[in-house]
Amino acid sequence: MLMFLLMLVLSACGGGEDEPSEAEGDADTTETDDGSDATEDSGGEKTLVFARGGDSESLDPGSTSDGESSRVTRQVLETLIDFAPDSFELEPGLAKEWEVSDDGLKYTFYLQEGVKFHDGTDFNAEAVKINFDRFADPEHEYAFADHDYVYFMYSAMFGGHKGDEGHVVDEVVVVDDHTVEFNLNTPLGFFLQNMGMTYFAITSPAALEEYGPEINENPVGTGPFKFISWTKDDSIILEKNEDYWKEGLPKLDRLIFEVIPDNAARLIALRSGDIDIMDGLNPDDAAGVETDEDLTLYARDENNFGYVGFNVQNEPLDNELLRQAISHAIDREAIVDALYAGYGTVAKNPLPPSYLGYNDDVEGYQYDVEKAKEVLAEAGYEDGLEIDLWTMPVARPYMPDPEKTAEIIQNNLAEIGITVNIVREEWAPYLEKTAAGEHQIYMLGWSGTNGDPDYFLSSLLHGDLIGDSNREFYQSDKVDQLLNEAKVEIDQEKRADMYKEAQAIIAEDVPMVPLVHSTPVMASSSTVKNYVPHLSTSESLEEVDLE
Repeated sequence: MLMFLLMLVLSACGGGEDEPSEAEGDADTTETDDGSDATEDSGGEKTLVFARGGDSESLDPGSTSDGESSRVTRQVLETLIDFAPDSFELEPGLAKEWEVSDDGLKYTFYLQEGVKFHDGTDFNAEAVKINFDRFADPEHEYAFADHDYVYFMYSAMFGGHKGDEGHVVDEVVVVDDHTVEFNLNTPLGFFLQNMGMTYFAITSPAALEEYGPEINENPVGTGPFKFISWTKDDSIILEKNEDYWKEGLPKLDRLIFEVIPDNAARLIALRSGDIDIMDGLNPDDAAGVETDEDLTLYARDENNFGYVGFNVQNEPLDNELLRQAISHAIDREAIVDALYAGYGTVAKNPLPPSYLGYNDDVEGYQYDVEKAKEVLAEAGYEDGLEIDLWTMPVARPYMPDPEKTAEIIQNNLAEIGITVNIVREEWAPYLEKTAAGEHQIYMLGWSGTNGDPDYFLSSLLHGDLIGDSNREFYQSDKVDQLLNEAKVEIDQEKRADMYKEAQAIIAEDVPMVPLVHSTPVMASSSTVKNYVPHLSTSESLEEVDLE
């Protein structure tokens, strides 16, 4: 009793509310802006803070092509097929196995049993059908078309929507609770790869009913983490799914995606312990991270390209000669040398060199100031002109410093008499306004998410996607025909030839200037374990742990 009374006295002599006692201060914690801990706290809970350059656009995976959105939805919702942690090799996901008919027109998926959505409802074949039907049919009750939802990635990867001539999915059939069939009206050479893409993750039908068009801010899936809250342009908080169907996972209790727009500021936050993982490391900082025993350096495989795109339907960029002149005036090698520190190569096609059908015979537009001036005069602008260049407000894997890239381009074009006004917008408006065609020239890029060339070429340059992911507003009947035919061709050599021909036409039409293929670098605290960055830029964090 005396010992107990003594403990009470000592406790009463401790600090007040603003002065924690020594016992309370023993935990190895780092407080973030929202009051959470960046590492393990005294109660044994593990919170990891992942810092990125920009916020998500939507947390309804099918209605966006934004990588920052996919990075988060990958943790909350799951797909029928998974990719291997370090490649695009197919692995079981919500489907434990699958069969393909000899004619390539029927895909049968056998689903995992006993899986539940975060709201407690069952994952089953009916849920799969509802999700794919809403992606395919603008008239579906959960398509929310009257709220401006457009599932353009579905259109890009499956040849359109219900009723469109090129749409390859005839019907999704529920065989039983744990078996679902996709019946196609024509073969699709990369159908299984599509099933691993984050855009086609499965949302709880009950949540679609409950939240309606607000599902983009209230994702409910079967993934390792459950959605808790979203403070726009600040943070998204997820918590461990205690009923996750993979035993022993996830290893983290809490996951926070925090927005820190500046690369250098993110590195400072990492060094100070405010965050645990950062995306968008400046390549110049990679060497310093590699030699720091408290940090770990990562590099994603080259699987992207950064570019300058033209709005080819609006004056003055509807002038092909003007686009050629600008292409000759941009010093791509100078950009790569100045900003990528050995982690980038000059691009000439809108497709990574490792992909099926890459056309190495395309020469591209070599940097040549005199040639640029000559073509500019031929285009009718010998006295120069003034143009707006929209630049991204956030660093992306393919463009770690868009502001400096824009400034180099601005200086390049000044040499041939073109005055460039750099236009800056916040990330979400930037995507919305360039999709709407408000720009003249803009900067963006693309990272592969399924390992197939169609994802690059059709998504960015097919006429059906003008105003969505085709921000060039480019349409070529011949290119569209080649991409449509390649989409349904099973013979991979024939597909490769079609993609090569399409790239040659695209290079001649100049809807964009491919700048760079990058090897994106990232960093984490050395306390982070089991983190494997995926080349798609959206990796599951279910295995990640904090030491």
